[in-house]
Amino acid sequence: MRVFNFAAGPATLPLPVLEQAQRELVDWRGGGMSVMEISHRSKAFVALATEAEQDLRDLMGVPANYKVLFLQGGASGMFSAIPQNLTAEGDVVDYANTGAWSKKAISEAKKYARVNVVADGKDSNYFAIPDRAGWGATEGARYLHYTPNETIAGLEFPDIPVRADGAPLVADFSSTLLSRPVDVSQFGLIYAGAQKNIGPSGLVIVIVREDLLGKARTGTPSVWDFAQMAADGSMSNTPPTFGWYMAGLVFKWLKSEGGLEAVGARNGAKAKLLYDYIDASGFYANPIEKAARSWMNVPFTLASAELEKPFAQEAQAAGLTNLEGHRSVGGMRASIYNAMPLEGVQALVSFMQDFARRHG
Repeated sequence: MRVFNFAAGPATLPLPVLEQAQRELVDWRGGGMSVMEISHRSKAFVALATEAEQDLRDLMGVPANYKVLFLQGGASGMFSAIPQNLTAEGDVVDYANTGAWSKKAISEAKKYARVNVVADGKDSNYFAIPDRAGWGATEGARYLHYTPNETIAGLEFPDIPVRADGAPLVADFSSTLLSRPVDVSQFGLIYAGAQKNIGPSGLVIVIVREDLLGKARTGTPSVWDFAQMAADGSMSNTPPTFGWYMAGLVFKWLKSEGGLEAVGARNGAKAKLLYDYIDASGFYANPIEKAARSWMNVPFTLASAELEKPFAQEAQAAGLTNLEGHRSVGGMRASIYNAMPLEGVQALVSFMQDFARRHG
């Protein structure tokens, strides 16, 4: 029996995608081999890769002057690759610190550039977006980096923090890419680990404006040199072929679901259902400022911390899995990515209601 999997990542995948991959696992397109067994240089795989990229471009409306890269190393690898590609020795970069993943990105960037933290959410314990009026800006900064969705804490930017000075905007979209439409043209570079809304772990997608290419530092690993990988169709080395294939199936599924407008409406409805119940329950609580609540990752606490273990155990028995919060913060967390159906959120709310009645 399939459960409702609320894991933050690797996360649940669309059942139709898994079923198609199951059917094709040992014999892909009648070739007598799995897609994992064919050469990435073959005409068949190159066609698959090209089609997947075009589907992603269609879904997101990626402008023609942007390259789409399918790379390895995850978003954490990009924490280093981005300053290696976009800065020279001694350059200054601006970062907004809104939580755990912002902090990790800042820590890596400091190895390559002078980092100016233009906004820091520590005064709110990272439960709110720092007031935009107080954001600083470093003259000549090579870019401004921010994390649209902090997966661990469930904090999300409600809008895009465009810079008046035109510094390229760089964003870690790992938990929110493809969850709704986004204007790619407002960014210099977008990157996202696949294991939330795109596919299995091991793949990272980078969407980068062409004028930012060709500036990698000497010593940048070739597999993370964006210009080189763009020139080689993301195949300077053997790419994560199965992850690329699975991502392509997810892109097809998203198109069949009506595209990002339709998917975004569904995601908004799922999040509203869960937050409305939490707020009205008197038993559960969410600490994030309402304007900055994540659609994708919903953390919550119970009336007593002692109830967390039985809650997780009973939920598991009811087919609602991976609800434990991140080890660094505790509590509970429901990640409700694209592949989580409305029925899953309804089942979670029903369980939460029953648990509160029995333990309140």
